[in-house]
Amino acid sequence: MQTLITIAPIFILIALGWVAAHRGFLPDEVLNPLNRLIYYFAIPAFLFHAISNFPLAQGFNIQVTLTTLGAAFLMYVSGWLFSKVACIPGDRAGVLIQGACHGNLGYIGLPVAFYFLGSTGLAQAGIISGFLMILQNVMSVSILQSFSSRTSTEKQSGPLVKLLQNPVIVSSMAGIIASGLELPIPEVIDRTLKMLGQLAPPAALLLIGASLSFKTLRSRKIEIAGAVSVKLILLPAFGLLLFTLLGVAPESYLPAFILLCTPTATVAYVMARQMHGDLDIAVTIISVSTLLSAITLPLWLALLHI
Repeated sequence: MQTLITIAPIFILIALGWVAAHRGFLPDEVLNPLNRLIYYFAIPAFLFHAISNFPLAQGFNIQVTLTTLGAAFLMYVSGWLFSKVACIPGDRAGVLIQGACHGNLGYIGLPVAFYFLGSTGLAQAGIISGFLMILQNVMSVSILQSFSSRTSTEKQSGPLVKLLQNPVIVSSMAGIIASGLELPIPEVIDRTLKMLGQLAPPAALLLIGASLSFKTLRSRKIEIAGAVSVKLILLPAFGLLLFTLLGVAPESYLPAFILLCTPTATVAYVMARQMHGDLDIAVTIISVSTLLSAITLPLWLALLHI
C-alpha cells in the first residue's frame, strides 16, 4: 500500500500535464523552452543538492556499491550490443536502452528504501544512489549521443567535449566531489539549489503528461515490453545474482537492490527530448514501467522476505 501511495502522485502529475496540454495551457511552443529550463537548470540543481548532501564517510560499502554499478553498467553494454545486432534505428535504440537501465532513484527508490528499511537504509541507499546517478547519467547521455539522429558531421564535432559539458553529468560529478571533500555549501546557495531542484521532478512529470501518447504501445509493443521487462525484472535479477555469488549479506545489499528495482526515471524523457530520441517510446516506457513497478517492487521485496 505504501508503494502505491508513493507512486500515485507521479501519475496524478502526469495526468495533470495531459489535461493541461489538451486544454491549451501547455502548447507546443511552450514545451521546448520549458524542457531546456529543466534540463539546464532544475535537474542539475536537483542532482548537485541531493548528492552533495549525502555523507560519503558514513555507511559506505564499496563492495555493494561496485556490484550495483557493475550490474547497471553491464546491462547498458548488453543493451547497446543487442541494439547493434538487431539493427534497431538510432532514435529508438538509445531511448530503449536508457529506458531499460535508467532507474528513478530519487523519487521512488529512496522513499521505498526509507519505508522498508528505515532511516539507516535510507542513508545507505542515498550514498549508493549518488554513484549510481553518475553512472546512469554518463551512460544514458553516451548512449543517446551515439544513437543521435543528428548528422555524422555534427556527431564528430567533439563528442567527448559535449559529454563532459553535459549539465547533468557535470552537476553529478560536482556533487560527488563536494560530498567526498565535505566542502561547506553556503546556506543561501544550498537553499537556492534546493528550491530550484524541487522544480525538476514535477515539471518533468508535467512535460511527460503534456506529450503523453500510447500509440507507440501498439506499434512498438515488443520493444517497449522488452525494455520494461529488463528494467523491472532482468536488471534486479542480475543484481541479486551478483550479490548472492559474491556472498554479500542481504542486510548489506537491500538498499542497493531496491534502487535496481526502480522503474524508468522521468529524467529519461527530458534527456530523450533534448538529444533527439523517440519521445513517444520514452514516455510510454516511463509510464508503463512506473505503473507496473507498483506490482514488481512489492513482489521483489516479498521474495526476499522483507
